[in-house]
Amino acid sequence: MSTCYLNGDYLPIEQAKISVLDRGFIFGDGVYEVIPAYGGNLFRLQQHLQRLHNSLEAIRLTNPLSDPQWQEMLQTLVAENQDHNNTDQSLYLQVTRGVAKRDHPFPENTPATVFAMSNPLPAADMNKTQAGVAAITLDDIRWRYCYIKTTALLPNILLKQQAIEKHVTEAILVREGQVTEGSSSNLFIVKDGVIRTPAKSEQLLPGITRDLIVELAQKNALPCEETSISEAELHAADEIWLSSSTREILPVTRLDEKTVGNGTAGPLWRKMISIYQTYKQALRAGVETGSA
Repeated sequence: MSTCYLNGDYLPIEQAKISVLDRGFIFGDGVYEVIPAYGGNLFRLQQHLQRLHNSLEAIRLTNPLSDPQWQEMLQTLVAENQDHNNTDQSLYLQVTRGVAKRDHPFPENTPATVFAMSNPLPAADMNKTQAGVAAITLDDIRWRYCYIKTTALLPNILLKQQAIEKHVTEAILVREGQVTEGSSSNLFIVKDGVIRTPAKSEQLLPGITRDLIVELAQKNALPCEETSISEAELHAADEIWLSSSTREILPVTRLDEKTVGNGTAGPLWRKMISIYQTYKQALRAGVETGSA
Protein backbone atom coordinates (compact mmCIF):
# COMPACT_ATOMS: atom_id res chain seq x y z
CA MET A 1 0.00 0.00 0.00
CA SER A 2 1.66 3.22 -1.16
CA THR A 3 1.76 6.46 0.82
CA CYS A 4 0.44 9.69 -0.65
CA TYR A 5 0.22 13.31 0.51
CA LEU A 6 -3.06 15.20 0.76
CA ASN A 7 -3.39 18.68 2.26
CA GLY A 8 -0.65 18.29 4.87
CA ASP A 9 -1.18 14.62 5.72
CA TYR A 10 0.70 11.47 4.68
CA LEU A 11 -1.65 8.52 4.43
CA PRO A 12 -2.28 5.28 2.49
CA ILE A 13 -3.51 6.23 -0.97
CA GLU A 14 -6.62 4.05 -0.51
CA GLN A 15 -7.66 6.34 2.35
CA ALA A 16 -7.16 9.63 0.48
CA LYS A 17 -10.46 11.40 -0.25
CA ILE A 18 -11.47 14.79 -1.64
CA SER A 19 -14.83 16.55 -1.86
CA VAL A 20 -16.97 16.13 -4.98
CA LEU A 21 -17.12 19.95 -4.96
CA ASP A 22 -13.36 20.26 -5.50
CA ARG A 23 -12.87 22.50 -8.54
CA GLY A 24 -10.33 20.05 -9.90
CA PHE A 25 -13.12 17.46 -10.07
CA ILE A 26 -15.86 19.84 -11.24
CA PHE A 27 -13.92 22.04 -13.70
CA GLY A 28 -10.46 20.54 -14.18
CA ASP A 29 -9.36 23.76 -12.46
CA GLY A 30 -5.81 22.82 -11.51
CA VAL A 31 -2.30 22.02 -12.64
CA TYR A 32 0.10 19.14 -12.18
CA GLU A 33 3.68 17.90 -12.52
CA VAL A 34 5.30 14.49 -12.97
CA ILE A 35 8.82 14.09 -11.56
CA PRO A 36 10.93 10.92 -11.81
CA ALA A 37 13.20 9.89 -8.94
CA TYR A 38 16.25 7.77 -9.71
CA GLY A 39 17.88 6.02 -6.78
CA GLY A 40 15.85 8.26 -4.47
CA ASN A 41 17.06 11.46 -6.18
CA LEU A 42 14.49 13.74 -7.79
CA PHE A 43 15.04 14.51 -11.49
CA ARG A 44 15.49 18.24 -12.29
CA LEU A 45 13.46 19.25 -9.25
CA GLN A 46 14.26 22.95 -9.52
CA GLN A 47 13.07 23.04 -13.12
CA HIS A 48 9.89 21.10 -12.35
CA LEU A 49 9.02 23.42 -9.46
CA GLN A 50 9.62 26.46 -11.64
CA ARG A 51 7.27 25.07 -14.29
CA LEU A 52 4.70 24.35 -11.56
CA HIS A 53 5.00 27.95 -10.38
CA ASN A 54 4.61 29.20 -13.97
CA SER A 55 1.47 27.07 -14.47
CA LEU A 56 -0.05 28.27 -11.18
CA GLU A 57 0.72 31.87 -12.08
CA ALA A 58 -0.87 31.38 -15.51
CA ILE A 59 -4.16 30.20 -13.95
CA ARG A 60 -3.92 32.90 -11.21
CA LEU A 61 -3.58 30.49 -8.32
CA THR A 62 -1.14 31.24 -5.50
CA ASN A 63 1.45 28.51 -4.95
CA PRO A 64 0.38 26.90 -1.65
CA LEU A 65 3.89 25.70 -0.74
CA SER A 66 7.37 27.20 -0.91
CA ASP A 67 10.07 25.40 -2.91
CA PRO A 68 11.68 24.03 0.30
CA GLN A 69 8.28 22.74 1.44
CA TRP A 70 7.67 21.05 -1.90
CA GLN A 71 11.13 19.50 -1.79
CA GLU A 72 10.66 18.22 1.76
CA MET A 73 7.26 16.74 0.98
CA LEU A 74 8.38 15.05 -2.24
CA GLN A 75 11.51 13.63 -0.67
CA THR A 76 9.41 12.29 2.20
CA LEU A 77 7.15 10.55 -0.33
CA VAL A 78 10.17 9.07 -2.09
CA ALA A 79 11.48 7.72 1.21
CA GLU A 80 8.06 6.39 2.27
CA ASN A 81 7.62 4.54 -1.01
CA GLN A 82 11.17 3.30 -1.58
CA ASP A 83 11.20 -0.49 -1.66
CA HIS A 84 14.08 -2.80 -0.75
CA ASN A 85 15.01 -3.10 -4.45
CA ASN A 86 15.56 0.68 -4.63
CA THR A 87 13.01 0.94 -7.43
CA ASP A 88 12.89 4.19 -9.37
CA GLN A 89 9.73 6.22 -8.86
CA SER A 90 7.44 8.62 -10.66
CA LEU A 91 6.07 11.41 -8.43
CA TYR A 92 2.75 12.96 -9.44
CA LEU A 93 1.69 16.23 -7.80
CA GLN A 94 -1.46 18.23 -8.35
CA VAL A 95 -2.79 21.58 -7.13
CA THR A 96 -6.43 22.61 -7.63
CA ARG A 97 -8.33 25.76 -6.69
CA GLY A 98 -10.00 23.87 -3.85
CA VAL A 99 -13.54 23.17 -2.62
CA ALA A 100 -16.33 25.65 -3.33
CA LYS A 101 -19.89 25.73 -4.64
CA ARG A 102 -20.10 25.06 -8.36
CA ASP A 103 -19.78 28.50 -9.95
CA HIS A 104 -17.45 29.70 -12.69
CA PRO A 105 -15.89 32.74 -10.93
CA PHE A 106 -12.88 32.13 -8.70
CA PRO A 107 -14.03 31.48 -5.11
CA GLU A 108 -12.69 33.78 -2.41
CA ASN A 109 -10.63 32.61 0.58
CA THR A 110 -10.64 28.98 -0.57
CA PRO A 111 -7.56 26.88 0.31
CA ALA A 112 -6.00 25.02 -2.59
CA THR A 113 -6.12 21.23 -2.66
CA VAL A 114 -2.60 19.76 -2.74
CA PHE A 115 -2.15 16.09 -3.63
CA ALA A 116 0.94 14.03 -4.44
CA MET A 117 1.60 10.33 -4.93
CA SER A 118 4.37 7.98 -6.02
CA ASN A 119 4.28 5.07 -8.47
CA PRO A 120 7.07 2.64 -9.40
CA LEU A 121 8.93 3.67 -12.55
CA PRO A 122 9.92 0.55 -14.50
CA ALA A 123 13.40 0.47 -15.98
CA ALA A 124 13.46 1.01 -19.73
CA ASP A 125 14.01 -2.10 -21.85
CA MET A 126 16.76 -0.74 -24.10
CA ASN A 127 16.46 -3.55 -26.65
CA LYS A 128 12.75 -2.84 -27.01
CA THR A 129 13.34 0.93 -27.04
CA GLN A 130 15.90 0.67 -29.85
CA ALA A 131 13.31 -1.06 -32.02
CA GLY A 132 11.39 2.20 -32.04
CA VAL A 133 7.70 3.01 -31.95
CA ALA A 134 5.05 3.95 -34.50
CA ALA A 135 3.14 7.24 -34.57
CA ILE A 136 0.49 9.05 -36.58
CA THR A 137 -0.08 12.73 -37.30
CA LEU A 138 -3.34 14.35 -36.19
CA ASP A 139 -4.81 17.84 -36.22
CA ASP A 140 -3.98 19.67 -32.96
CA ILE A 141 -7.47 20.25 -31.54
CA ARG A 142 -6.32 21.56 -28.13
CA TRP A 143 -6.78 25.03 -26.68
CA ARG A 144 -4.37 27.95 -27.16
CA TYR A 145 -2.55 27.76 -23.81
CA CYS A 146 -0.76 24.42 -24.08
CA TYR A 147 2.22 25.79 -22.15
CA ILE A 148 0.13 25.44 -18.96
CA LYS A 149 0.38 21.93 -17.50
CA THR A 150 -3.30 21.77 -16.66
CA THR A 151 -5.22 18.76 -15.40
CA ALA A 152 -7.87 19.43 -18.09
CA LEU A 153 -6.42 16.87 -20.52
CA LEU A 154 -9.52 15.62 -22.35
CA PRO A 155 -8.33 16.79 -25.82
CA ASN A 156 -4.97 15.04 -25.26
CA ILE A 157 -6.80 11.90 -24.14
CA LEU A 158 -9.00 11.88 -27.25
CA LEU A 159 -5.94 12.32 -29.48
CA LYS A 160 -3.99 9.60 -27.66
CA GLN A 161 -6.97 7.24 -27.94
CA GLN A 162 -7.03 7.74 -31.71
CA ALA A 163 -3.39 6.67 -31.76
CA ILE A 164 -4.09 3.62 -29.59
CA GLU A 165 -6.96 2.57 -31.85
CA LYS A 166 -4.53 2.75 -34.81
CA HIS A 167 -2.19 0.45 -32.83
CA VAL A 168 0.55 3.08 -32.56
CA THR A 169 2.24 4.69 -29.56
CA GLU A 170 1.71 8.41 -30.10
CA ALA A 171 -0.16 11.09 -32.02
CA ILE A 172 2.12 13.85 -33.31
CA LEU A 173 0.09 17.04 -33.52
CA VAL A 174 -0.03 19.54 -36.37
CA ARG A 175 -1.49 23.04 -36.22
CA GLU A 176 -1.77 25.15 -39.40
CA GLY A 177 0.90 23.07 -41.11
CA GLN A 178 3.37 23.30 -38.21
CA VAL A 179 4.25 20.45 -35.86
CA THR A 180 3.73 21.24 -32.17
CA GLU A 181 4.31 18.11 -30.01
CA GLY A 182 2.89 14.69 -29.21
CA SER A 183 -0.32 14.14 -27.25
CA SER A 184 1.83 13.30 -24.20
CA SER A 185 5.37 14.07 -25.33
CA ASN A 186 7.67 16.63 -26.89
CA LEU A 187 9.10 16.15 -30.36
CA PHE A 188 12.53 16.15 -32.00
CA ILE A 189 13.58 15.44 -35.56
CA VAL A 190 17.01 14.95 -37.10
CA LYS A 191 17.78 16.12 -40.62
CA ASP A 192 21.24 16.14 -42.22
CA GLY A 193 22.94 15.67 -38.85
CA VAL A 194 21.09 18.50 -37.09
CA ILE A 195 18.73 17.90 -34.14
CA ARG A 196 15.66 20.13 -34.30
CA THR A 197 12.77 20.68 -31.90
CA PRO A 198 9.84 23.11 -32.11
CA ALA A 199 10.58 26.42 -30.40
CA LYS A 200 8.76 27.14 -27.16
CA SER A 201 5.43 28.92 -27.54
CA GLU A 202 1.90 28.91 -26.15
CA GLN A 203 1.20 25.97 -28.45
CA LEU A 204 3.32 23.40 -26.63
CA LEU A 205 4.40 22.35 -23.17
CA PRO A 206 7.95 23.44 -22.19
CA GLY A 207 9.14 19.92 -21.41
CA ILE A 208 11.78 19.43 -18.72
CA THR A 209 13.25 16.42 -20.54
CA ARG A 210 13.06 18.37 -23.79
CA ASP A 211 15.13 21.17 -22.27
CA LEU A 212 17.64 18.68 -20.88
CA ILE A 213 18.11 17.07 -24.31
CA VAL A 214 18.79 20.50 -25.83
CA GLU A 215 21.23 21.25 -22.98
CA LEU A 216 23.04 17.91 -23.34
CA ALA A 217 23.27 18.28 -27.12
CA GLN A 218 24.89 21.68 -26.75
CA LYS A 219 27.32 20.44 -24.08
CA ASN A 220 28.35 17.54 -26.30
CA ALA A 221 28.77 19.54 -29.52
CA LEU A 222 25.76 17.98 -31.24
CA PRO A 223 24.11 20.52 -33.59
CA CYS A 224 20.70 21.39 -32.16
CA GLU A 225 18.14 24.03 -33.14
CA GLU A 226 14.91 25.24 -31.53
CA THR A 227 12.87 26.24 -34.55
CA SER A 228 9.60 25.73 -36.38
CA ILE A 229 9.09 22.37 -38.06
CA SER A 230 6.57 21.93 -40.85
CA GLU A 231 4.56 18.79 -41.40
CA ALA A 232 6.48 18.24 -44.63
CA GLU A 233 9.79 18.48 -42.74
CA LEU A 234 8.53 15.98 -40.18
CA HIS A 235 7.77 13.45 -42.90
CA ALA A 236 11.16 14.05 -44.55
CA ALA A 237 13.15 13.63 -41.30
CA ASP A 238 16.03 11.18 -41.02
CA GLU A 239 15.10 10.51 -37.38
CA ILE A 240 12.12 11.36 -35.16
CA TRP A 241 12.21 11.26 -31.34
CA LEU A 242 9.59 11.62 -28.63
CA SER A 243 10.60 12.81 -25.17
CA SER A 244 8.98 12.86 -21.74
CA SER A 245 10.12 12.57 -18.14
CA THR A 246 8.90 8.99 -17.73
CA ARG A 247 9.46 7.63 -21.28
CA GLU A 248 12.81 9.46 -21.70
CA ILE A 249 13.71 9.48 -25.45
CA LEU A 250 11.84 7.19 -27.83
CA PRO A 251 12.80 6.82 -31.49
CA VAL A 252 9.90 6.81 -33.95
CA THR A 253 10.60 4.32 -36.74
CA ARG A 254 7.22 4.44 -38.47
CA LEU A 255 5.07 7.52 -39.11
CA ASP A 256 1.68 7.37 -40.79
CA GLU A 257 2.43 3.77 -41.84
CA LYS A 258 5.68 4.80 -43.57
CA THR A 259 9.22 3.95 -42.50
CA VAL A 260 11.27 6.72 -40.88
CA GLY A 261 14.91 6.74 -42.04
CA ASN A 262 16.19 3.17 -42.17
CA GLY A 263 13.39 1.88 -39.99
CA THR A 264 15.61 1.58 -36.90
CA ALA A 265 16.85 3.91 -34.18
CA GLY A 266 19.19 6.39 -35.85
CA PRO A 267 22.83 7.21 -35.07
CA LEU A 268 22.12 10.55 -33.37
CA TRP A 269 19.49 8.93 -31.16
CA ARG A 270 22.09 6.33 -30.13
CA LYS A 271 24.53 9.08 -29.21
CA MET A 272 21.91 11.06 -27.30
CA ILE A 273 20.49 8.13 -25.38
CA SER A 274 24.01 7.19 -24.25
CA ILE A 275 24.61 10.76 -23.05
CA TYR A 276 21.19 10.79 -21.35
CA GLN A 277 21.82 7.50 -19.54
CA THR A 278 25.17 8.82 -18.30
CA TYR A 279 23.32 11.85 -16.91
CA LYS A 280 20.82 9.56 -15.18
CA GLN A 281 23.58 7.50 -13.60
CA ALA A 282 25.14 10.68 -12.22
CA LEU A 283 21.76 11.65 -10.77
CA ARG A 284 21.33 8.20 -9.28
CA ALA A 285 24.69 8.74 -7.59
CA GLY A 286 23.45 12.08 -6.23
CA VAL A 287 25.60 14.40 -8.35
CA GLU A 288 23.09 15.86 -10.82
CA THR A 289 24.06 19.34 -11.99
CA GLY A 290 21.34 21.95 -11.48
CA SER A 291 19.08 19.93 -9.21
CA ALA A 292 17.37 21.58 -6.25
